[in-house]
Formats: sequence, structure tokens, C-alpha cells
Amino acid sequence: MQPPSQDTAASTLSWRKRDIEQRLAFRGGRFTAVNTTLTGLLGLLLTAAFYGVVAATEGTAFSTMFSGGGDPAKFAVPLAIVFFTSWAIAILLVKWRKLALQKRALRVRILPPASDFVLSPATVDEVLAGLYRAVDDPRHFVVLNRVQVALSNLKNLGRVPDVDDILRSQAEHDESAMETSYSLLRGFVWAIPVLGFIGTVLGLSAAIGGFGEVLSQDGAEMSEIAGSLRTVTSGLSTAFETTLQGLLAALAVQLVIAFLRKSEEEFLDDAREYCHRNIVSRLRMTPFDQVGA
Repeated sequence: MQPPSQDTAASTLSWRKRDIEQRLAFRGGRFTAVNTTLTGLLGLLLTAAFYGVVAATEGTAFSTMFSGGGDPAKFAVPLAIVFFTSWAIAILLVKWRKLALQKRALRVRILPPASDFVLSPATVDEVLAGLYRAVDDPRHFVVLNRVQVALSNLKNLGRVPDVDDILRSQAEHDESAMETSYSLLRGFVWAIPVLGFIGTVLGLSAAIGGFGEVLSQDGAEMSEIAGSLRTVTSGLSTAFETTLQGLLAALAVQLVIAFLRKSEEEFLDDAREYCHRNIVSRLRMTPFDQVGA
């Protein structure tokens, strides 16, 4: 049996209409994976918005911290920290919306309402037909993709004992895909504090160079030397600000990742339970199955 057309009016859960990436005219990532191009553009927009706030608060300590006091050399590292943090936030926001859509699939009823219904190779077509009526494309939903693969195997091979193994294999594959979807975020969590350390090293280098110039002022008055030293020490404080920025940003991103990852792991557990309740526990061996097993 072939699934109905993409425009089937009976579809109640549409990935093409509800997936956030599809709605923004970008190619949607598989399950909760994200489109890197879309999230990168969103990261740029968030960075621009952040620096709009920085520009609006010009003259404050907050503005100076992220603008480098007008010095392009001091501005580069905070800009990179803000951009990578914004990109990570964009990824997390898109993943959160995609996960919410995946959870909606857990409410889809794929079995007939009759309490005495038995799932077997003889009734699998009826279940698949109901699945295609309820969803535009089950392949784009974690739990419904598992159901479709398992039922198609049951329909084509007629071997009930293999269904549980297939569902278990699909569950392991989905868990691996979830881990992969966090790879870029893990890279950002590593890179953001490193950028902060790089900014500190650059600031220290400049401050030490300035301190050397102060010491070389043989004929300078003590007041001039003191003034030069104040400039050097203020440069040192600015240098350590980038480390603070990087550490705080990485901490915030890591905490959000932890909460989202916990929610995604709970969803995968719910998907296992859904498949067991709707597929495995409703399977029945027919005499033909018992002979061929």
C-alpha cells in the first residue's frame, strides 16, 4: 500500500506545515536535527540585535565591555563570543520547537478503537492506512517512523517475532541521531571559553608591552609614569573581561543544553513506551506465523 498524496485533507499532523524550518522556507533537518544555514542566519540576527542594545547604551560599562572601547583589536574577541553564543541559542530554540512537534506525534492514534483489535499480518494494512490518514509523512516523526518500519516489515515478511527487534534497533538508531544533533553545540561550548582566554592573552600581551614602554621613559616625571601605569592596569582589567564573558556564556549555553537534552531523552523513553503499548503488546501470533517462526 502506498501512502496518500502530500495534500491529503485527512492529515491531522503535517510536518510540512508545522516544522519551523519548513515554514521559514529552509530544508528541515531530520527529526530534531537543525538546518545549519538557518540557525547561522538567526545567530547573525541575534548578534545584530545584541549590538543594537550595546550601541543604545554607549558610554556604560556594559557597552565598553562588548565594544572594546572603540578599539577594533579589542572588539574582535567579544564579537566572536557573542556570535557563537547567539548561534548556539538559535540552534537550541529551533531544536526546542522541533522537539515540541515530535511530541505531538505521541498523541496520534494508529490502532482502531475496538478493544479486541489484534495486530497481525492480516490486519497490518488497516493500521498503515490509519497512519497515513493521520500524518502527512510518518518518516519525519521519530515514533511514527518506527511504527511504519515495523509494520512494513510485518506486512512484507509476515514474521511477528522480528517486530520487537526492529523497534529496538530503530530506538538505538534514534538515540545515536540525537547524540549527533548536539555535536555543533558541544563545539560551541568548547570554543566560547577558549575565545575568552585568547582575548585575555591578547590583552595581557598589550598591557605588558605598554608596561615596557613605561619603564623605558628615563626622563619622564613620576606623575607621567603613574598615569601611564594606570592605563596599563586598566588594560589588564579589560583583558580579563573576555574570559569572564566566555565562561558565563558557555555556562549559560551548557545549562540550556542540559535541560533540552533531558527533555529529548524523556521523549525517546516515551516513544519506546508508545511503540510497546501500540505495537508490541497488541501483536498476536497466527498459526501460520508459529509454523514459519
